[in-house]
Amino acid sequence: MVILTSVLTTGALTLTACGSRDSGSKSDSGTTLTIGVDAPLSGENSTTGLGIQYGVQIAVDDANKNNWVPGVKFKVKALDDKAQPATGQSNATAFTGQSDVVGAVGPLNSGVALSMQKVFASANMVEISPSNTDPSLTQGKDWATSKTRPYKTYFRTATTDALQGGFAADYAYNGLKKKKAFVVDDKQTYGAGLAGIFNSGFKKLGGTIAGTDHVNTGDTDFSSLVTKIKNSGADLVYYGGQYDESEKITKQLKGAGVKIPLFGGDGMYATTYIQTAGAAAEGDLATSVGVPVDTLPAAKQFIATYKAKGYKGDYGAYGGYSYDAATAIIKAVKAVKDANGGKLPDSNDLRSKVVDAVQKSDFEGITGKVTFDEYGDTGNKQLTVYQVTNGAWKAVKTGTFTG
Repeated sequence: MVILTSVLTTGALTLTACGSRDSGSKSDSGTTLTIGVDAPLSGENSTTGLGIQYGVQIAVDDANKNNWVPGVKFKVKALDDKAQPATGQSNATAFTGQSDVVGAVGPLNSGVALSMQKVFASANMVEISPSNTDPSLTQGKDWATSKTRPYKTYFRTATTDALQGGFAADYAYNGLKKKKAFVVDDKQTYGAGLAGIFNSGFKKLGGTIAGTDHVNTGDTDFSSLVTKIKNSGADLVYYGGQYDESEKITKQLKGAGVKIPLFGGDGMYATTYIQTAGAAAEGDLATSVGVPVDTLPAAKQFIATYKAKGYKGDYGAYGGYSYDAATAIIKAVKAVKDANGGKLPDSNDLRSKVVDAVQKSDFEGITGKVTFDEYGDTGNKQLTVYQVTNGAWKAVKTGTFTG
């Protein structure tokens, strides 16, 4: 965790004549602003959470090194939400209560995001998630029939489960030629939502749902579930949830002689899944947002820096999207400063103006063009299906899904 301290000051912020606080921490070298990061940095999901933290760190380092915003330096403050909604909400309160924090990147989990959105909205502070995929976060709880944006301060650089679930169903039915799927979820916002969309999409294509079941996060014994799947005659298991449980499910499934692939979403797409499941993971599949970051020329330096720094975690899933999320905030700060005669407005005004500037984002990021629609959703709708081949994730299909 990096705690902000201003250069040559005690960290206290100067009061202006009107009584409001100046934006950022002032020093002889200029102004320092902080970008918050909320993600699971320990425990469950920490492999991908750390990828988010260091993706932001590299963007901030690049901004400072290359003077993206003259007179302004950026720092990172990363808080661990442990994949818990209550902790995420507390972290959001901490960020909004620190006046030099201009925006935040995260969280990883959609369920955590639900607890944080209102806090950021009340403070007019921008929040950009590189990984949340629950459609309701941007389009409201009735998104399937009537889209309404709940909070104008919330954005994401990841596409939604409405596309990801359908993309997976299409590949399972038309690509893998599977006809009977057993659908499992972890009861969480992300997992249950994704599984539900896959379920309906697979049936719409002509597939049969051989059975459904639910597990709890933290479970380790899936013998009962394995028996149900085995008796169902399914030729595919679809899992809505994270790698923490799915890596154990596939291992126990294959150990019981059920030689069918397990297919999941981006929450399963991590090197940890393969490392833990071992040989049992061979042939399993996962969808993830965008295209493989290591195939993008613009991400080449990012990957080299990540590896050279020896950063922990996995940049493959969301590192690039975290970099672009942080870059959107930094570019928004520059736009606000330029429009204000080269000066930053006070912190509250800066935050609200940054929200408006992020909405107008239009630049080439390392993952592709970065724009946001009227709901705060990314304009990048690309998705990829990965399959474990010879002990590593290999892209087998890349494209967009329109329903």
